[in-house]
Amino acid sequence: MSDHIAFIGGGNMASAIISGLVRQGVSVHNIDVVEPFAEARDRLQAQFGIAAQTQPGPFLARASVVVWAVKPQTFKEAALQVRFHTKDALHVSVAAGIRSDSISHWLGNERVIRTMPNTPALIGKGITALYARAAVTDTDRQRAERIIASTGDFLWLEAESQLDAVTALSGSGPAYMFYFMEAMTAAGAEMGLSKEQAYKLAVATFIGAGELARASNEPPEILRQRVTSKGGTTYAAITAMDASGIKTLFAQALRAAQQRAKELGDEFGES
Repeated sequence: MSDHIAFIGGGNMASAIISGLVRQGVSVHNIDVVEPFAEARDRLQAQFGIAAQTQPGPFLARASVVVWAVKPQTFKEAALQVRFHTKDALHVSVAAGIRSDSISHWLGNERVIRTMPNTPALIGKGITALYARAAVTDTDRQRAERIIASTGDFLWLEAESQLDAVTALSGSGPAYMFYFMEAMTAAGAEMGLSKEQAYKLAVATFIGAGELARASNEPPEILRQRVTSKGGTTYAAITAMDASGIKTLFAQALRAAQQRAKELGDEFGES
């Protein structure tokens, strides 16, 4: 890939994408980063040999793609500083909540792609949903795909509003998995295992079940039923969970995350 790529923000998600690009053979000489925090700049220098800039400047004009990896509350301020240098670039946002209307307005550019990645991108195992505005060309889509594919799998959405649901499901989803791992580890320790043993078993179970689901053409209901013999141990556990209404509570939790994603767009976006 010969594109020159600029990252606005050099935190964890930017680092994950840069790491994937470097693995794909992209030269760090084709990557610029704007990062105001010294600790993050030092990390980029140590990890990739990239000398990040503290603020935007004319050097951004060489970027054919700009990746926005900033916090929602700082997006507008950063965009208003960057816009004069990047009018000819494709803009790809990984910021939660901020809608493409706002991004396009702030940047004076209609070629905007919004994405929602998740933290397994840090090890190349992420899943990212993408939405493209009408002005985005097929070539632009291919550029974005090459960048995002460096962090794992991806899928395109037809409606931008779907990104709030994606945020709730897969964007925040790793935290749910870790939450259940915490609970399983604590329960295992209470039942006589060491915390180390319980944690190892919990992590391996999540990984194995995920890989089994990915390798299978069957829905999760069937996979669950296959290990749930009536009157058995799994049946006892599932029955207890059903009695507590855990599916309903879990759905409520995802709706809360979806609502918060919408609120971020309302709060920090352009009216």
